[in-house]
Amino acid sequence: MAIVEVKVPQLSESVAEATLLQWKKKPGEAVAVDEILIEIETDKVVLEVPAPAAGVLAAHVVGDGGTVVSDQVIAQIDTEGKAGAAAAPAAAAPAPAAAPAAAPSADKSGVAMPAAAKLMADNNLAAGSVAGTGKDGRVTKGDVLGAVASGAKAAVPAPVAAPVNAAVAKPLPAVAAPTVQNLADRPEQRVPMSRLRARIAERLVQSQSTNAILTTFNEVNMAPVMEMRKKFQDKFEKEHGVKLGFMSFFVKAAVAALKRYPVLNASVDGNDIVYHGYFDIGIAVGSPRGLVVPIIRNADQLSFADIEKKIGEFGQKAKDGKLGIEELSGGTFSISNGGTFGSMLSTPIINPPQSAILGVHATKDRAVVENGQVVVRPINYLAMSYDHRIIDGREAVLGLVTMKEALEDPARLLFDI
Repeated sequence: MAIVEVKVPQLSESVAEATLLQWKKKPGEAVAVDEILIEIETDKVVLEVPAPAAGVLAAHVVGDGGTVVSDQVIAQIDTEGKAGAAAAPAAAAPAPAAAPAAAPSADKSGVAMPAAAKLMADNNLAAGSVAGTGKDGRVTKGDVLGAVASGAKAAVPAPVAAPVNAAVAKPLPAVAAPTVQNLADRPEQRVPMSRLRARIAERLVQSQSTNAILTTFNEVNMAPVMEMRKKFQDKFEKEHGVKLGFMSFFVKAAVAALKRYPVLNASVDGNDIVYHGYFDIGIAVGSPRGLVVPIIRNADQLSFADIEKKIGEFGQKAKDGKLGIEELSGGTFSISNGGTFGSMLSTPIINPPQSAILGVHATKDRAVVENGQVVVRPINYLAMSYDHRIIDGREAVLGLVTMKEALEDPARLLFDI
């Protein structure tokens, strides 16, 4: 028998631990080299773990939903085994030795880990109702998830008799009970947050509690951008193999404002203001797992075509869950396009440690006044939230006006004026 260990890939320095999702192979099944065995979810990305060798999966060292760290052994492959055979004896858990009578407290069997204990409480599972597979028989989060899936019984407290007041001599008059809808039949489902969703929640609360967030608004006549896009769309697509969208204009307009007002591109580090000499623009993208913000590096040096290709690439990777940690790290300014879903107006939340974010919304025909006349124009409401600790209203308002002017006269973007 030749056993090869399957280990957790090296995680990012900012990621302390990860969660195993669902094993794609069971013990005893044949695996091919580089075949994906399981996916590991961190608070940023989902990583695939391939088989390091061909053979038969001997054992799962860590079950579905287990918490793991970098380089931890999670499975074993028998490179000389045959499919359908029982799991290799080497992978079986050793029988626990009898504990000496003088130290009964050393037995941790049935003790729930903190995350598992919380999950048991959330699902009303009685202590001792879940078998532990962790070290020394401890109950892990994966054990609880498995118990919930298999329908473990919840702890139901015994009914307590109501105290009788002996001083009451006369019975209370009978009152007809009101007709109440039976609330017990309404379905509910309790699902633990994914690591990404929990991280999003943590960062949003952090942003609200640490930044002095203020939002400034402006309206933009999108007709010039729409006319330019319509004029060059076909040639652009033939030349570059990608459609000319609106986001590349917003990115270029944002970069123009950040160059003119560098504090919008800065961040806070303790009592210091860090001014970044580069323009890494985060683009908020919705994915099946939640909101992610991949970064367009050095956006000031990219052409419209480069930006559109990057956005398209990020969108596809987000849909497939293939974004890497390096693509989601950093960023000096972000853009969130709620207009994709029909949003008219919103106040975006800053993505820490950045100090400002641009919110883009749906472009709609609206009545506006030009030269004393009421006319209809395609209007987009822009919203820029900023950290008032380092960005004054003057810089914020003028920065948004710079974006408005660039979009209403897109030739400025070509000549950097």
